[in-house]
Amino acid sequence: MPLHPVPEILPHDLDALARAPGRIAVFAERDAPLPQSTRRADRLTRGAIARAIASTEFEKLRAGDGLVLAWPGGMQAEALHLIRLPRRPDAAALRRAGTSIGRGHGTSPLMICADTLDAAPLLQAALLRAYHYQAQKSEPRPGFGPVTLMTRKPDAAADTLPAIMARVNGVHLTRDLVNAPANVLTTESFAAQIEGLRALGLEVEILDEDALEAAGMRAMLAVGQGSAAPSKLAIMHWRGAEGAPLAVIGKGVMFDTGGVSLKPALGMEDMTMDMGGAAVTVGLMQTLAARGARAHVVGLVGLVENMPDGLAQRPGDVVRSMKGDMIEVINTDAEGRLVLADVLWYAQKRFQPAALVDLATLTGAIIIALGHEKAGVFANDDTLAEALLQAAGAVGEGAWRMPLDPAYDQQIKSRIADIKNTGGRPAGSITAAQFLQRFVREGTPWAHIDIAGVALTKAESAHAPKGASGWGVLALDALVAARFEKG
Repeated sequence: MPLHPVPEILPHDLDALARAPGRIAVFAERDAPLPQSTRRADRLTRGAIARAIASTEFEKLRAGDGLVLAWPGGMQAEALHLIRLPRRPDAAALRRAGTSIGRGHGTSPLMICADTLDAAPLLQAALLRAYHYQAQKSEPRPGFGPVTLMTRKPDAAADTLPAIMARVNGVHLTRDLVNAPANVLTTESFAAQIEGLRALGLEVEILDEDALEAAGMRAMLAVGQGSAAPSKLAIMHWRGAEGAPLAVIGKGVMFDTGGVSLKPALGMEDMTMDMGGAAVTVGLMQTLAARGARAHVVGLVGLVENMPDGLAQRPGDVVRSMKGDMIEVINTDAEGRLVLADVLWYAQKRFQPAALVDLATLTGAIIIALGHEKAGVFANDDTLAEALLQAAGAVGEGAWRMPLDPAYDQQIKSRIADIKNTGGRPAGSITAAQFLQRFVREGTPWAHIDIAGVALTKAESAHAPKGASGWGVLALDALVAARFEKG
């Protein structure tokens, strides 16, 4: 279901500027000829744009940032947004310009005067930033105002629009899921939402606890055994091409109290985002289906809730994974890796994938290492790792490769079982990845992405307001397009 109204693409029409309502975005650079739309707006406002360009405020702007001229004389618009942009901007500057425009977009109409600019990254960034989560307000604000893109290349812009809307809606869906509170988005309601993706052509299968038990997924089941919410495995299959699929796996801990190893109360409310990896996986699968990707991709999300209860697993328990490895549970708050261990093994056993990518809000340690700017990437395959980093960079999503090394295995060696689920504080994100690597078959390319620092942020990020960012949908969509799409 669309989450943002589809913009209207209009051919270049300078006469429309005077009568357009709402907000109008135009572009300029110092000591460079003004685009035609900007020149017309300057004449309509009797040189207000030229004066703004000559100001010290404009001189201080980065490429892509802008000034707002309120209630410009000679125009019906309520605001004129003047964006500083070179004549030949790169993709990063275009994304920043779109973000500047989208930040101010509300219920009023918006016209973007792209002239000869490459409109696709500009429009996509504007729509990505024009997001607000209102579902839990007693009086939600109205939706977005209509967006019009005026361009001298309307046919080219129209051709890119379906893919843009697929990505924007996929990211917005991911943000909605991560922002949703745990009493609203439960394992059952999330599974029901996933089933709705059948309307886009995805094959969807939901495995209940009996099916998980029959498959031997006892590590995953152990995480949820203290919760009244039933654990589930949701499988989404997009058959856009033949051949072995790419398997994308998301951690879906709907709420994480830490279990018996209870988290501190301060900040625990943010643990509604511990299903961020599952949200990205679902947003990606919707995106691929909506744009008709010529790729074979299967998405799997393990949905559980980690609660303290008389039936909850305890520190010191030993559980058998689907693979057969015995895992000593040192800390019940290191639960996401137990879920992923079983889902990774299930994905390989059933689908024989060409490659595996998992996403998880897995460790606080990755935040200490990388802050909130970059996700941590761990991989057993240099080609896959480089492709993933390039894809993330191409769409402006920060990522950084972290090390894997057998030397770290000593920290997670168990005295009584095959492995323990945490190696303590030192190199915590690395030992978590080493744990997961144990459940990847030799010869299968695999990347683990720790998104704990980027899934939900306290401040505005590159293309999102504060809160859920949707990080990963764009990067993985770009990875699919570059490495796994046919034709």
